[in-house]
Amino acid sequence: MAKQKPKEINMILKQVLELGPTIAFFLLYLRIQDYTFVYNGTEYSGFIVAAVVFVPILLVSMAILWRLTGHLSRMQIFTAIMVIFFGGLTAWFNDERFFKMKTTIVYLCFSTLLGIGLLQGKSYLAFVMGELIPMRNEGWMILTRRLFIVFIVLAIGNELVWRTMSDAAWVKIETFAFPAALFGFLWWQILALQKYMIDPDDKSDPDARA
Repeated sequence: MAKQKPKEINMILKQVLELGPTIAFFLLYLRIQDYTFVYNGTEYSGFIVAAVVFVPILLVSMAILWRLTGHLSRMQIFTAIMVIFFGGLTAWFNDERFFKMKTTIVYLCFSTLLGIGLLQGKSYLAFVMGELIPMRNEGWMILTRRLFIVFIVLAIGNELVWRTMSDAAWVKIETFAFPAALFGFLWWQILALQKYMIDPDDKSDPDARA
């Protein structure tokens, strides 16, 4: 049975659904960062409340995205699981460190998965993103090796930031700097690996006919 392709939706709406929860967390944190909330006799900081509220916002956004497109990427599903798990630990133990460590663990998991694929001579990145970027296997292997290193660097960077900087600094870097760095790297690599790209309309290219 052929795999059903995701339904196309407005690009702006797609970006809102994918990035909206993170922006909502950022704005909510800015609004309540100096407040302390009491529930059942336990005090919770504004950071923890914002982190906990982020979880249902993310789930609702993903549910809407799935309803509209009929598809969620493996990366989106994995990230959601991590957010739910560490958001729950953050609330249960009333400890913001769990939510901050979530980013490190997500990056390390991505790096580990890519590393396992590289040891097997495969690119798991191509398995996840192959439909979005038509590229020959050589290109995918190069990109996978580079992204393997980038995820490790981002994980180390997150540890340095949350352990040495303020909550406000971490929230800003987590919301904007890390995603921007990753997006910039990927865009740079797409340009740098153009010679490995496949033109689907080029009938003389055996990879385009595959």
